[in-house]
Order: sequence, then structure tokens, then C-alpha cells
Amino acid sequence: MLQSIRFKLSMLFLATVVIPVAALVVTLPSYYQKLITKQASSLTEGTLTALTLQIETYLDDLERMTIAPYLNDEVMRALKAKTSSQWHSLTPYQQWYADQQLYSTLPNYLKNMRQDILGTILLPMDGTVYVTSPNGYTNQAVKGFPFEKQDWYIKALEADGKVAFISAHMQDYLIDGGERVFSVARLIKDPDSRRPLGVMMADADTIVLERMIRGIKLTSGSIAAILDDKKKIIYASSPLPAEMQRQLAAGGNVLADAKDRYSVVSKTVSRSGWQIVVLFPESAIKSQLERIYWVGFYVAVSGLIVMLLLYFTVSRWLTNPFKKMVRVMKRVQRGDLNTFYPVRGKDEVAQLGSHLNTMIARLGELIDREFRAELSRRNAEYRALQAQIQPHFLYNTLNSLIGLNRTGQSVLLERAILALSGMLRYTLDQHDTVRLKDELDFIAKYAEFQQIRFAEKLDVRIDCDPRTENARIPKLLLQPIVENAIIHGVEPSAEPCTLTVETSVEPFGEGGACIGIRIADNGAGFDPGRTRQGIGLTNVRERLKFAYKEAVMHVSSAVGRGTLVRIQIPLKDVNGE
Repeated sequence: MLQSIRFKLSMLFLATVVIPVAALVVTLPSYYQKLITKQASSLTEGTLTALTLQIETYLDDLERMTIAPYLNDEVMRALKAKTSSQWHSLTPYQQWYADQQLYSTLPNYLKNMRQDILGTILLPMDGTVYVTSPNGYTNQAVKGFPFEKQDWYIKALEADGKVAFISAHMQDYLIDGGERVFSVARLIKDPDSRRPLGVMMADADTIVLERMIRGIKLTSGSIAAILDDKKKIIYASSPLPAEMQRQLAAGGNVLADAKDRYSVVSKTVSRSGWQIVVLFPESAIKSQLERIYWVGFYVAVSGLIVMLLLYFTVSRWLTNPFKKMVRVMKRVQRGDLNTFYPVRGKDEVAQLGSHLNTMIARLGELIDREFRAELSRRNAEYRALQAQIQPHFLYNTLNSLIGLNRTGQSVLLERAILALSGMLRYTLDQHDTVRLKDELDFIAKYAEFQQIRFAEKLDVRIDCDPRTENARIPKLLLQPIVENAIIHGVEPSAEPCTLTVETSVEPFGEGGACIGIRIADNGAGFDPGRTRQGIGLTNVRERLKFAYKEAVMHVSSAVGRGTLVRIQIPLKDVNGE
């Protein structure tokens, strides 16, 4: 029990958490708890949270105005038409109808919005301007105003369809403008082609922010301010000196002016990235918090030192065994099954190490047993495939001898039997693989045997690239293909036929090379889509698959045009001798 990890972690928790917390509870006066509770409740709940929720709600209302064009198909079609290259080809009525959608239909969607939202301005990409207001207020844009150069216009374009929150600015783009407003802008895009159609911006008077802050009860002397995403002031409940504004923009937690120092507490409006800050004058709370600061400082420093010492000591003590286990497992992963974890002690880590050693030992036994079983199975399947071809070969060869006997060609029959005896010595050899040159020599003897039967009807040509002679291939790999060519290609043909066997070194894959074997005849041929391949070709495919994982075999044929069989074996898979 005393050596378990749970006990060790419990002692660590007791030393680093329980004891420091108990010391804080005993040492700090009840006044500290009441003061912090009151300040946290007043500051967090009464100031920042409420104000943040109100501003987020208001910004949501503004944002909904910027998506109004998407809510009406006629408005979207009008925007698409105005920004299209086909605008000048439309009839006057079509152009008038498109303008009416933006002058009349769009404002109808904005009537039920908040009454303190001043209005919207829509700027299609063709340079026209549409000013609307949910209150029926109408105004006109300043003629020739450079909208595309305004920061809020550029920011909307950069947002690429997402909402852009605009800091306080003047409505200098309206003839009767001059109001100080904050805005929400959006790039309107074609939902189908994603083509920009225009920029829409909704404006709200900054007096709205003043009303919101007035509804929040602040501590005497405190100042509330709202900053945009670039740390510029949108609104402040009291004037802030330029130096304090600079310090606030720099992100300082404490600000100072000529009269006092202020502690800064802030909260970010998630929708816009704006920041609401409350500045508390230190003079009002300094006398109360001075004692707490010193106590907190000493407790924090001493707790940090103790925590660091315990952390480095205990973490090293706990993690070293696991690091050793990881190193052992990596060696096992690389195939070293003779490595084991040194077990020390009787705790859970030691038990885990012991079980790891047992697992490695059993894994080695299992891998050895499975490897032997799999090797035996594959050898048995491969030998079965190799043995399958010999009865098939003998059957077809004996049929040829019977044919010579029935025709009374005793001299040719004697030559054929002698040739057969030489081929049998090759087929009955115990080796599973042979040199490619030896296989081609056997093919030459087999072809000579068949030429006895077919005489001038069969012409055999064998060409072996010297670079491929020593490549090792399965014995009798090519004979079934040659036999198929003679039986199914030459024999049914009424014309003399040529059988060609060629080997070469060819490119293969990405930067690789292979042994290429080409067996072709110009005999009767067949339709690959309607004729099943016989036992010979099926056997060759299976033996290739067993011998070389990446080897490929292609068969192409056409009725009356002969047959071509191509085999490719990667050079890296063959052993030259």
C-alpha cells in the first residue's frame, strides 16, 4: 500500500495543494473573503458580463441587417444584374426593375429592425449607392465620395463575406451626415459563383453605447471604456487623457495619470473582438489591499518554489520507469525480441514492467510459431502449383506422340521420344527455381519436339538478352504459355505460324527496372472477353503471385491476329547467379 502510485500521488497532492490552501484559509482574515467576493460580484457580474451581453445583442441586430439582401431572391438578382457585364444589354424596363428592388424591396426587410439603428448603405460593385433606413429616414450619399478608399470598405472586402465590425467613425459620406457612428459591414457575394456583388454597412449612433453604460452601476471614480479590435476608443464614460489612451492601447494592466493609478479589468466581446475595460482607481482600494498583497506575494513565491521542487523531483521519479519501457518497446518494434525491462520494486510500475517482459517473451514465441506455419503453408501451396503443371505437360506431350504413332511416322516418333526423355530430366529435377537461360533452353527442346509434329507449319524464334540469363525464375514458368500458343494458336491455324520468345531489361515503375519476357504468336488467337483461360495460364499467374509480389502478366489476343503474353518481374526480386 505504501509503495503504490495512488499513495504517492495522494502525498504529492497533500503537500502541494491541501497544506497551502489550509494555510491560506487560516492566515487570511475574513475581511479578505468579503472584499474579494464583493468586488468580484460587482465587477464581473454587474459590469462586464451584462455590458458584454448587451453589446453582443446589439451587434447581432446590426449584422442581421447586412444579410438582408440574401433573404430576397429579387434583390439578389438585381445585385447580380447590376454587377454583371450584361447590365448594358438589359432593356430599360429590366434596369428600372432591378433598381426598384434595391430602392424599395430591400428597405421593406429593414422596417422591423431596432429604432436606434440609423440605417444602411449598399454599394454595388458598379459604383452606385443605395442609402436606406428602417425608420423611413432618407439621405443621399456625397457625390463622387471615394468609398473604395475608406478603411471600413477595405476591411469588409478583406473579410470576404464574413461580418466586419467597424469602429467609431463619422458619416462623412452622407450629404446631411456628421453623426458619429459605429458599424457592421459585409461583402455581399453571389452564393453560386462566389463573385463579389457589393458591400453593405449598417450604422448605429454611439449614443447607444452611452445608454448601455449608464445602466451599469460603477464603483465611485471608475471609468468604463469600449475599445475596438485595434485598441482605439469607441466610447468612454469619462474623458481619458492621451497618455492613458496610449497605455490602454498597449495592453497594460495598470494605467497612470497625473492624479492616480488605475487597475484594468477587461472582457472581450467575442463577436467583434472589441474589448470592454473598467478602470478602478487604486487610491480607493489601496489601503484595504496592501496587507493582502504582501501576504499573497509571500504565499505565492513560497508555494511556487515548493511546487517546482516537488514537480521536478517527483516527475523524474515517476516518468523514468515509463521512459525505459518506451525504449524497450521501440527496440521490440525494430525486431529485437531479446530486450527486457529491468524490474525493480513491487509497485504498479514494477508490475507493469513484469507483464511487459512476459508479453515480449510470448510475442517472440508466437511470431516464431506463426512464421514457421505460414512458411510451410506457402511452400506447400507453391509446390502444389508447380506439381500441377507436370501432369498437364505430360498429358499434352503423350497426345502428340499418339498422333505421330497413328500416322505411322516411326522415325519422327523415335526422335520425339528421345526429345521427351531430355525434357523429362529437366522437369523431374528437384530444384524449384532455374536460370532464365535454362528455362529458355528447355523451351527450345520443347519447340523442337513440336516442330517434329508440325514440320514447316511452326517456326520458333528464341532471343535471350545476356543481361537476363542468370535471373532466377520458377521452373516450368514459361512452358505452359508456349504450349498454349502451339495448341490454341498454331494448331487451329491454316497458315504457317511463327512463335517468338524474347527477354530484355525494361523500365519498371518509378525509376526501376524489370526483366521483360515476351511470348507472341501469329496464330488463330481468341476473344479474351468470351474465352476462359485454361489451367496453364491460371497456373502461371498463381506461381508469379507466390514468387514475386510486384510481378505482372498481361495477355492480349484477337481472333485471327495471334496472341501476346508479356511478363514483367522487377530486377530487385530476382537473384542473379
